[in-house]
Amino acid sequence: MAQGPFPKKLLAAAIVLALGGCAESTQQTTTAADAAAEVEAIWPKIDSPVVLDQATEQRITEMLAQMTLEQKIAQMIQPEIRDITVEDMRRYGFGSYLNGGGAFPNNDKYATPQDWIDLAEAMYQASVDDSLDGSAIPTMWGTDAVHGHNNVIGATIFPHNIGLGAANNPELIEQIAHVTAREVMATGIDWVFAPTVAAAQDLRWGRTYESYSEDPSIVRDYAAAIVTGLQGKVGENFLDDQHVISTVKHFVGDGGTTAGIDQGNTEVDEQTLFDVHAQGYVGGLNAGAQTVMASFNSWNGDKLHGHDYLLTDVLKGKMGFDGFVVGDWNGHGQIPGCSNYDCPQAANAGLDVYMVPTDAWKPLYENLIQQVKDGVIAQSRVDDAVRRILRVKMRAGLFNKPSPAERPLAGRLDLIGADDHRAVAREAVRQSLVLLKNEGQLLPLDPSQRILVAGSGADNIGQQSGGWTISWQGTGNTNEDFPGGTSIYQGIAEQVAAAGGEAILSENGDFTEQPDVAVVVFGEQPYAEGNGDLDNLDYQRGNATDLALLKKLKEQGIPVVTLFISGRPLWTNPEFNASDAFMAVWLPGSEGQGVADVLLRNADGSIQYDVTGRLPFAWPADPDASAALLEVGAGLSYGSSEAILADQLNEELGESGDIDPLVVFERAVKSPWLLELRSGEQRAAVESSIQELGAVRSETFDDEVQEDARQFNFSGESLAAFNLVTPFPRDLRAYASADSALSVTLRVDSAVPNDVMLNLYCGEQCGASAAMSAQLQGLPQGEWQTLELSLTCLQERGFDLAKASGIFGLSTASEWSVSFNDIRLVPTSENEALCL
Repeated sequence: MAQGPFPKKLLAAAIVLALGGCAESTQQTTTAADAAAEVEAIWPKIDSPVVLDQATEQRITEMLAQMTLEQKIAQMIQPEIRDITVEDMRRYGFGSYLNGGGAFPNNDKYATPQDWIDLAEAMYQASVDDSLDGSAIPTMWGTDAVHGHNNVIGATIFPHNIGLGAANNPELIEQIAHVTAREVMATGIDWVFAPTVAAAQDLRWGRTYESYSEDPSIVRDYAAAIVTGLQGKVGENFLDDQHVISTVKHFVGDGGTTAGIDQGNTEVDEQTLFDVHAQGYVGGLNAGAQTVMASFNSWNGDKLHGHDYLLTDVLKGKMGFDGFVVGDWNGHGQIPGCSNYDCPQAANAGLDVYMVPTDAWKPLYENLIQQVKDGVIAQSRVDDAVRRILRVKMRAGLFNKPSPAERPLAGRLDLIGADDHRAVAREAVRQSLVLLKNEGQLLPLDPSQRILVAGSGADNIGQQSGGWTISWQGTGNTNEDFPGGTSIYQGIAEQVAAAGGEAILSENGDFTEQPDVAVVVFGEQPYAEGNGDLDNLDYQRGNATDLALLKKLKEQGIPVVTLFISGRPLWTNPEFNASDAFMAVWLPGSEGQGVADVLLRNADGSIQYDVTGRLPFAWPADPDASAALLEVGAGLSYGSSEAILADQLNEELGESGDIDPLVVFERAVKSPWLLELRSGEQRAAVESSIQELGAVRSETFDDEVQEDARQFNFSGESLAAFNLVTPFPRDLRAYASADSALSVTLRVDSAVPNDVMLNLYCGEQCGASAAMSAQLQGLPQGEWQTLELSLTCLQERGFDLAKASGIFGLSTASEWSVSFNDIRLVPTSENEALCL
């Protein structure tokens, strides 16, 4: 186990014992003193340009003296727009509120910018209305604008952080942040939950694309740049009507968890925690960041939301941070001994604002009030938290600015996706691209040629934008959801047509007339936190359909250019070998034209834009990332005389021996599986947290973490079902052993009717069905249970593992409610599997 922090109580005790002199030697005294000095020296005092103003502090002191306990606790509560009403705001006067990923005004994905302004105005007016709560303190709205104002239809979507890290241009980052601030302010919002300053150390982590680089120095410089772009410069335009409050997140170590497990345990010593994982806070706080978000992860076993040493002693004490600390999505509920509804430990550790979505906000509010009355939380701790909140609000001018609808940028709908904003995004795309292979100087391409553009990502703005785009996971979006944006194909086609060439779009690579060259665009499907975690970096592991497309084109004598969309480097040795040129385009966002600008020459043969991006993360040499194929900083420019990859890379995976479980649902549906509802003859893919089709309704809820479980409610009006399906049949014959099983963790939420059926499919006329009522009726209601169903028995019923298209589903024509949170195929069942 790596060394953790020197606990302050143990440190104090060691010093007392050492100074006692009776039992301790001089050498021991020196050791304790040295240990204290070593710990003290790790964390620097931040020289923030934002200094305490005594007049402001006096005003806050006077306000605190007039505030009731209820009003103070309300400042510490941050609910979510799906869980409160304007009247709740009027009644309680919350200090802030947020919209989580996939949350929109009126729960409408297509809410207009005016709808966002209207909600901001209504919430603000309710917060300053003192008729019910006696408080006129303005609230503030926080949003995850992490690569542009990415929740709003039509906004400019910038490349995700990993691509910006490849550009290694802090000045560009500051410009991007300012554009984002302007679009956010146009919708009446005050506060942005950015930047993420994780220095991801394990590519298996599903949030790697939210990290600028594994290099802490890049993260440090970028943090300073983006905070300045969002908030403005102190003494010039700090938090004026063109800027928003920023949040440096997630404090601290979120990118260092063991095995890259999201919200896991970062097992490093304190010096490494600072040197690798805290440099973003050095940069961000030195630029004047006003809020810091606590992290979901643990440090050497202790959850950060309850870590008084790091939140209070280090961040607020040694580093001198005088803004406030906000929690992440019910992160306080993960502290041992806490729940989402009850957690004094977080406040005592130094959390100032509880992010508490769902219906947990009201009992938490009531419990915190009682815990202060009972002395569990000191009144002084509450006063400190509220002082910090009010300090930030005053620095941001919220007590003096007009209401959201009356601010200078409010209602400036021309700012949402403005041409000059898109120009900045397009330039960011150009600078983010990294060229890794270019045999025979194939690139840049002559635009007057016949160019075949193939692959799943060719004409797919949603895929090229990735997670945290409109919806939380970035799924369920079409090109029509990005008005003003361009796909990679659209960018290529426009320039090729202008040069007299021909661009042919064919996702599967088919054509009628031989092309001069093929550009194949493929890569990862969108995902966000949790859902993107991997245990192996082999791209398309066990189902290499994109590799097959590359080989098909190569076999026809067509030069092949690969444009690889991804949120991280992956093991792609076979894809490298099957490509004449290979470019990492990361997650470029809404401006696909930027890719075409670099990919294509000018009509006169000259280079439009050279390739300047360089790897922000090492590229793995094997699926386990035990060695680097390419180091940080690698990349080619046009005309580079020496290749950086061998002519033929090793494609052998080795003999791993064991077959890993195939996860179908864990926190969310795992690609390529989709959740489908059926009611009568109707079918619909589930694309949102709440969806209803005829007699069945599906809704996410929080079990252990954010939206990690699904509940299904059957009305009984007609036969209805849900199924986990895949668009293309999967070959699952690796799970054909006698011990393999379909493992389902579910919860029976109401009495089980007698007509519940299990359904699996292998095509329209192929599948297996079995009665499930008896097995489910034997389970206790309201408790999670894991059932393991024998795959051998299901095969005997007609389920063909060679072409599996629907792996699990339940149907009934009766009224019923059931939930699940985990579905997977396991190669070896630990228990005796049920044979239906």
